[in-house]
Amino acid sequence: MAVSYLHFLQPLNFSSTSRLSISSRDSSTRRNTCLVLASNNKVETLLDSVKWDDKGLAVAIAQNVDTGAILMQGFANRDAVATTISSRKATFFSRSRSTLWTKGETSNNFINVHDIFIDCDRDSIIYLGTPDGPTCHTGAETCYYTRVSDSLEHLESEIEENKLAQTTLYSLESTISLRKAELEVPQSGKPSWTRRLLLDNKLLCSKIREEANELCQTLEENEEKSRTASEMADVLYHAMVLLAVKDVKMEEVLQVLRERFSQSGIEEKRRRASSSK
Repeated sequence: MAVSYLHFLQPLNFSSTSRLSISSRDSSTRRNTCLVLASNNKVETLLDSVKWDDKGLAVAIAQNVDTGAILMQGFANRDAVATTISSRKATFFSRSRSTLWTKGETSNNFINVHDIFIDCDRDSIIYLGTPDGPTCHTGAETCYYTRVSDSLEHLESEIEENKLAQTTLYSLESTISLRKAELEVPQSGKPSWTRRLLLDNKLLCSKIREEANELCQTLEENEEKSRTASEMADVLYHAMVLLAVKDVKMEEVLQVLRERFSQSGIEEKRRRASSSK
């Protein structure tokens, strides 16, 4: 099972060879220094537990905390992980240059790390974070945009469009976005259901209310789990069409949810009240 560590390690200026001395008589200074020492000890313990290869490296993968997209893969050593913990910026070790490098140090497309996970064998690492911009040097959102099936079926020069590796949720969002883009193109025959919803706000809102009511009925009438999953899928799909109409990305919704996770319900209500003034 993957283990997360970053949530209890506070940002600090870390050096594997650094040592701190406590000479101040001020109690608050002594207490804060002890906390830094404790954090340093935790980092040291964490780094000692990783199974580095014979070159002192481990695979490091950067993943979008909201979309789940795999952004890039590189390698990290002890100092790279320690720097990531301290700076909260995804940092790797360049094997070709034999030096540390932080993603975004030249492009400003940093990956802001929210959490770090280590796999069960303790020989690979995930930086879970939010990117400030495209991760790939080509300008693509992630480095993973070449589908193997496309490469097998066509010559590389014949592939018209590279496709990002997408989860089910974002594949659906892409399909809805495509249908929206096609609205300007006249079509003959019966329009698709998604097209009809995109063109009729009243129909869309009525379907969302209808599907939400049917979802609630699965609870009220104690229906089977499969029925609940089916109704939730209907609610999610129709709600995502509404998001497309409003030009709101699913990632924006998930970001709001993530930010709410870190605060209590009382704090959230207070924040909403202050922002509405």
